[in-house]
Amino acid sequence: MGNIHAPVQGGKALSISNELDAICQVDALPLKELNNNVKKFYIESYGCAMNLNDSEIVAAILAREGFGNTTNFFEADLILINTCSIRENAEERIRARLREFKKAKKENRDLVIAVLGCMAERLKAKLLEEEKLVDIVVGPDAYRDLPILIAKADAGEKGVNVLLSRDETYADINPVRLSSNGVNAFVSITRGCNNMCAFCVVPFTRGRERSRPADSIVAEAQGLFNEGYREVTLLGQNVDSYHYINEEQNVNITFAQLLEKVALIDPRLRVRFSTSHPKDMKNDVLHIIAQYHNICNNIHLPVQHGNSRILELMNRTYDRAWYMDRIAAIRSILPDCGISTDIITGFCSETEDEHRDTLSLMREVGYEFAYMFAYSERPGTLAHRKYSDDIPEDVKKRRLAEVIELQLQLSHESNLRDINKITEVLIEGDSKKSNLHWQGRNPQNKVVVFPKDGESIGDYIMVKIINCTQATLIGEKV
Repeated sequence: MGNIHAPVQGGKALSISNELDAICQVDALPLKELNNNVKKFYIESYGCAMNLNDSEIVAAILAREGFGNTTNFFEADLILINTCSIRENAEERIRARLREFKKAKKENRDLVIAVLGCMAERLKAKLLEEEKLVDIVVGPDAYRDLPILIAKADAGEKGVNVLLSRDETYADINPVRLSSNGVNAFVSITRGCNNMCAFCVVPFTRGRERSRPADSIVAEAQGLFNEGYREVTLLGQNVDSYHYINEEQNVNITFAQLLEKVALIDPRLRVRFSTSHPKDMKNDVLHIIAQYHNICNNIHLPVQHGNSRILELMNRTYDRAWYMDRIAAIRSILPDCGISTDIITGFCSETEDEHRDTLSLMREVGYEFAYMFAYSERPGTLAHRKYSDDIPEDVKKRRLAEVIELQLQLSHESNLRDINKITEVLIEGDSKKSNLHWQGRNPQNKVVVFPKDGESIGDYIMVKIINCTQATLIGEKV
């Protein structure tokens, strides 16, 4: 199972990945003027893009109940923290943050603290009873119950709902866009996961896979375009297995068909998607990408490891040869496609030769960038139950450092090949280093920086690449 990630700017996609632990603090919601009579909520989202999208659903539910948002948790009547369980240090950071919120509660006894998402399901008893850090625990499929659970907490009771659903997709809820630049937005197309990768907690914390009705996805993307957004990213734990069936209405929609429906909204709306799974990626999706200019030539295809024995232990259901066949198909049908990946080092029983197989695969593919992790054993997973976490931490870290070093080299080589090329850039905002320069991304998901010359955020600009760093293309408007 691949991890879903928000677009990562610059070198963050190439370093030991902090984005799973980082706080994504939201800006004030563009719903209403806040005043002293409006209850306020403060929300932090940790981890993947799916978690951020869930926070946007929660914000919409709270807005219906009359809540406004604040970026200062000391002003909040309700604090929500949307959690990630994919690595142990992510959970530790969240616990530390909850202890900070508990101190704030001593000064404001009416304050309600809620934990949402993956940690909520896995650690509900500890968070509520043993550590007494929270008042409400809500799993990913129970956000509609938040108003009832908040009322219980206000009455002095503990509110808990971590039941998983076989049909909840929140298709009827229009998410409130948080921390939005008004250009890019996430649109969830599936929830849950049917893959049982040995290292992954997602099937246990998010339940079985459900595909959202295609019409609701297209309507949400159309609404975003009408509001001025110029890029949507279709999200799912495994987008390739999207398959919406409604026998009563004689509807049968595959991912390739959904992708085409969204692309046809308007040629000025860029379409991205994440995450793909090698076992499910079919050529029909690649041909649809090739057919439509506004579907970005960028595929995130997690490999996790370069050795077939380790892939079998991981229960990835493909081997190295299958993965390389998918890479060959991408290169043949989409010659200019950017390819990124996820890599885990130090998985159970990994030998030095098997680690070197990962390095050789990286060289063979030539990834544009990668999310890289040392293996972190997660309770309840297949690997936790069946295998010994037997690779010493110093060996895991050394192997990870070698993977990172190689990826930095590959990324730089890829960027050097782009010098003197002309590429289309969607402007997303000011460059992080200078307000005299714009920053945006090209179809291959590479960050491009170039001087301002009267353009606006959301414009498409043709840019000639004249220089680069390991993580950024530097250009000038054509």
